[in-house]
Amino acid sequence: MIPRYSRPDMVAIWDPATKFRIWYEIEAHACDAMADLGVIPRENADAVWKAKDVEFDVARIDEIEAVTKHDVIAFLTHLAEHVGSEEARFVHQGMTSSDVLDTCFNVQLTHAADILIADLEGLLAALKRRAYEHKDTVRIGRSHGIHAEPTTMGLTFARFYAEMDRNLSRMRDARAEIATGAISGAVGTFANIDPAVEEHVCDKLGLVPEPISTQVIPRDRHAAFFATLGVVASSIENIAVEIRHMQRTEVLEGAEFFSMGQKGSSAMPHKKNPVLTENLTGLARMVRSAVIPAMENVALWHERDISHSSVERMIGPDATITLDFALARLTSVIDKMLIFPENMLENMNKFPGLVMSQRVLLALTQAGVSREDAYTYVQRNALKVWEHRTDFKEELLADADVTAALSPAEIEEKFDLGYHTKHVDTIFARVFAEE
Repeated sequence: MIPRYSRPDMVAIWDPATKFRIWYEIEAHACDAMADLGVIPRENADAVWKAKDVEFDVARIDEIEAVTKHDVIAFLTHLAEHVGSEEARFVHQGMTSSDVLDTCFNVQLTHAADILIADLEGLLAALKRRAYEHKDTVRIGRSHGIHAEPTTMGLTFARFYAEMDRNLSRMRDARAEIATGAISGAVGTFANIDPAVEEHVCDKLGLVPEPISTQVIPRDRHAAFFATLGVVASSIENIAVEIRHMQRTEVLEGAEFFSMGQKGSSAMPHKKNPVLTENLTGLARMVRSAVIPAMENVALWHERDISHSSVERMIGPDATITLDFALARLTSVIDKMLIFPENMLENMNKFPGLVMSQRVLLALTQAGVSREDAYTYVQRNALKVWEHRTDFKEELLADADVTAALSPAEIEEKFDLGYHTKHVDTIFARVFAEE
């Protein structure tokens, strides 16, 4: 991933030096387990740990791979240069390359998941803070982009909190599912390596043994992992699109923070564009682009092929780095987001009283008017407001059919904003699990 959309902690997970360090730990722990079983001499296993403080030379490994055309063999050759050929002769005994590659990849994905989980927790804290801050800030709810009925800005933030809280659970589940390792040898039969070696290595790396592997860890696990990243990315876009809509000139109920010295347009100095949330929409697309290839990686020939390998070398770093950046950016947007309550009320009253139509409809039916007639009475007055920007309540008071069923006081009562916010506390208690 390009540096523009990268954060250092996540990038470090995918650094070649990090990968080779994990490969080394896999091999060294495997040697320990084999020595404990009496398969190899203890002194040889101990000798491998002489390289525990070595900073492996990535350029040297690449140089060897240019000849061997095999990355694991190139690494093992370089390891022997540090440990000694005789001392290293039992390294990788009974193992196959996928034991190292797949176990390492899952270690990297679990570490990436830990960062993403922390990112989600930070975002949730920001959403909760803004939800309580604007719990009673009334704004118009919209369906199909059209004014519907009143809601609150706090409920908007609470809705996003609930969605991201579900994503946090999904991310934790995805981490648990991907945290497996396999040290099972060629085609996964343990013919040349004891299952106890796998158990030891996995324990040391914070993984659990894959119940049954072929020559690779089953890729349905990875498909589920990247699908989860895709869902989280879609939720990011869901929030970003709402903020972009709120920042439209005609709406302007909320907006990204515009910093001192920031410029919105090279041509039009007046512009304040929602560039961060537009960027988040694009980043979400990139994360989701990893999902289909991950799904297609599930089907491999027989016990294995390497059709998945090139895909994972790209989507592993790119999807996790991009999502990490996007979550951090969204958290910052939420933290600094500007809210304009006065504009919310002005927008809601753009067609005076119109958003109370359902209350009047229900009151008429409760007063004995058929639903069909009640709908007709309310709609004909609502259309006058649409067309002439008149006051809905005044139109109702002038309609003989309406006043035959409802008194002026009863009509007046149907325009109380508090009616629409009376259950906000109940919803908050559900979302934030309060007593």
